[in-house]
Parts: sequence; C-alpha cells; structure tokens
Amino acid sequence: MSRLQVVSGKGGTGKTTVAAALALALATEGKRTLLVEVEGRQGIAQLFETQALPYEERKIAVAPGGGEVYALAIDPELALLDYLQMFYKLGGAGRALKKLGAIDFATTIAPGLRDVLLTGKACEAVRRKDKQGRYAYDHVVMDAPPTGRITRFLNVNDEVAGLAKIGPIHNQAQAVMRVLKSRETAVHLVTLLEEMPVQETLDGVGELRAARLPVGRIMVNMVRPALLGEPALALTRDPSVRPEVTEALAAAGLGGADKLVGPLLDQAGEYAERYALENTQRELLTEAGLPLHELPLLTEGLDVAGLYTLAKDLRAQGVGDDTEATGKGTGMRTGMGGPLR
Repeated sequence: MSRLQVVSGKGGTGKTTVAAALALALATEGKRTLLVEVEGRQGIAQLFETQALPYEERKIAVAPGGGEVYALAIDPELALLDYLQMFYKLGGAGRALKKLGAIDFATTIAPGLRDVLLTGKACEAVRRKDKQGRYAYDHVVMDAPPTGRITRFLNVNDEVAGLAKIGPIHNQAQAVMRVLKSRETAVHLVTLLEEMPVQETLDGVGELRAARLPVGRIMVNMVRPALLGEPALALTRDPSVRPEVTEALAAAGLGGADKLVGPLLDQAGEYAERYALENTQRELLTEAGLPLHELPLLTEGLDVAGLYTLAKDLRAQGVGDDTEATGKGTGMRTGMGGPLR
C-alpha cells in the first residue's frame, strides 16, 4: 500500500476524522504511522483529546497489535526555517529573519511557497530513514486541504520547478513531485451520500487524474444504517397498506392506532426517499472506478473509542492490507466488512 496517504474532502464530510482513523488502521500490527496536519486547525489534537500539537513529531496513540501513531502539525514559518537551514545553512540568520517578521511575510505573501513547504515536509517524512536504513515511518497520512484546492496544493511543486530552473529550490520541488506522482502516494477523497459532496468528489477525481496525481479511494463517511428492507420500502409507496398497518398497530396493543398510522407512514416515506437518493449517489460514485468504502455514522458521537471503531471497520474492508491492489479499483462497494448489495 502507498506510503503517503493524502486525505481530502469537502468541508463537513469528516476528512480529519477519516484521516485519523486511517492512521490508526495503518499502524495496526506493530507499524508506525505519522499523521500530518497542514491547515493549522489542531483538529487532530481535538480528535485524540490531547494538547495542541507543537511543530514536532509526537506519539498520540497506540494501535491494536502494538503499532504507534505519531502526529505533526506543520507550521509553515518553522518549516521555512528548516528549509533555509537544510539548503543554505543559515541557522542563526534564519532565526534573525523570523524575529524581523520576514519569515511570516514570506509565507503569507506567497501562498504557493507555503504549500511547497507543507508538502515538502510531509514528503521528507516519507523518505526519512534511520541509521539502519529502515524507513522512519511505514506510512505518512496527511490531513490535506479540501477537495476544491487539493490538486493545486499537491501540484504546486511542479509550478515551482518550472519557475526555478536550477538550484536547490528546483531540485527540492522535483524531489517532492517524484514522491507525489509515484506509486508511493495515494490521494483519497472523503464524501457523504449527498448530492453536493458527491459532485465535488467526482470533480476532484477528474482534476487529480488530469494532473496525473494518483487517486486512491473514495471514503463514504457517516453512512446511516439500513432500517427497512426492500419489501417494506415498496409498501411505503402503496396507500392501500394503511388499514393493514392500523390493524397491526392495534394488535400490538398501541392505543389510538388510527392516529399513529399517518405520521408513521409519512416518516417511512421520507426514509424511502432518502434511501433512494443515497443509492443514486452510490451509483454515481461507483462509476468513478475507484475502491469505495463506507464508514458508519456513530450515533453516540465521536470520541477516541469511535476512532478505533472506524479504524477497525477500515481494516475489515482491507485497508492497510499489504497485499491489496492500489490505484485501479473496480468500484466495488465495501462496508462493515463485506460487499454492500
């Protein structure tokens, strides 16, 4: 499975939650995962109920089987200082520039530079090895910007490499793009079974493919459980069932069955409409030809235990299995451990 897992999605779809659950799933069975935040929202710290993350890699969770999840909130200013030290050996001069406000000015006035630093830091973590020549992390998971700007965010180094024809900036940008456009990377998109998120997801898939960036999976988040089977759904559209439902309610000992049946059938009808809409959205997502995974709506709210539940669901669906095929899915829907029919 790709070593850099980029997670994007329309705002409100829960992409940070899915990124955190994915990091836990990938760390299962003794592996090490780095979960990277690039938007400065401290969403990862909130999910894991820990203190705000500093600009350093810190262990925040232990996965089933003894694996470890580390987290890093990338600060563009400090990343630029790292960059200046790495390539120009500025050291103290770089810190002086920070005191003068030049670093903040550079990262604010040139948003493209900011994205170069963020992607560069994540790719550095992907390539980093220890003294024994082993990768520092088995996987790096990036909680990336929303779908609307994910392609430009990931592709910014191509633009920089084109502007800076030679030198360390050019070489660094090319090195980052070699990672981002290789089999080492997979870009996953998180969506809901609703029209706007699904359309934005499909648009995002098209943009990523046009930019030759490797699209991974579609993660459908907050899926409601099925309450009625197909036969019951068909009955909700048949007005002749009203007397039968009234009789059944009365037989069950419910008083005022004739008053209950109307609201009950109305609610069932609303559910049937939503069910049909969700199935339509599933079919549209399937046409993208990517692996499609579904994560349940956690009705009791999301906490750390909920993250472990979602991670377990992802593992049950084959995410994190080293033998799995990546990059060219069939569009088969999976959820709760098996195909959805």
